[in-house]
Amino acid sequence: MTNTEDISYLRQELVQIEQWEKEQKDLFFWEKLGRLPFALLDRITPKFIQDKIGMALDELGGYVQNGGRYLISKEQMYRKFFPNGLIDAETALDQIAQLPLGRMDQVAGNISKTISNTATVQGASTGIGGIFTLAIDIPLLLGMSIKALQEIAISYGYDPNEKTERIFIVKCLQFSSSDIVGKKAILEDLAAFHTGEQSRQVLSQLQGWREVMLTYRDNFGWKKMFQLIPIAGVLFGAYLNRSTLQDVTEAGRVMYRKRRIIEKLRAAEVKGQENLSN
Repeated sequence: MTNTEDISYLRQELVQIEQWEKEQKDLFFWEKLGRLPFALLDRITPKFIQDKIGMALDELGGYVQNGGRYLISKEQMYRKFFPNGLIDAETALDQIAQLPLGRMDQVAGNISKTISNTATVQGASTGIGGIFTLAIDIPLLLGMSIKALQEIAISYGYDPNEKTERIFIVKCLQFSSSDIVGKKAILEDLAAFHTGEQSRQVLSQLQGWREVMLTYRDNFGWKKMFQLIPIAGVLFGAYLNRSTLQDVTEAGRVMYRKRRIIEKLRAAEVKGQENLSN
């Protein structure tokens, strides 16, 4: 990573990511309508279903606080990079961080495809039950999203078990389901990670995990109301779950990729300065 061509490539990739961030500020029509219909849907949702959803959200919030049962097996991810089985768990993430960016992108891209396909099948099956399967659908989708983002974190050499990475993962999750105002604010928060300055303000946002989860739930809004329609619910359930996971994994891949590019550029610049001084 010390020659001019490599640094030039990384800088070009960084420019493309910044362009992607600008494009995310476009607000789609249905995002404006998300919350009101879900409020109406809440009125006709049986209390026992609302209670189950609330319990699931509380449980997922535990992931932010202490990881809980949503932490994935890092060893399984290491095998994607080191198929020969010779894995040193202590240095695996450092080894991944030194790999070419293209290799990281390949693994992260495969994760996105696999989890999106899984979400499609799950959305179709839960779409059959309409409103009564929301208690299953929303927690499952949140769980899959968190799992995928953890795997993407490892793909770029970051440890999802660390507290700061759990914050970053939830921020990526929040970004994928936020409106234009929310996206701008989250990009500012994520900038603290990109610059290596995890400020107290960002760390304190652990306390706001429930708002993140509820925003994520509200984003289903009128979309999930289509699942009340016989047969159409299966199609909409499959499509919406697939698109949701695609949005989540895209946000995670871009944000983690940006961090890794910035760190590779810093390392290259430091090494370049050292070579000049020698």
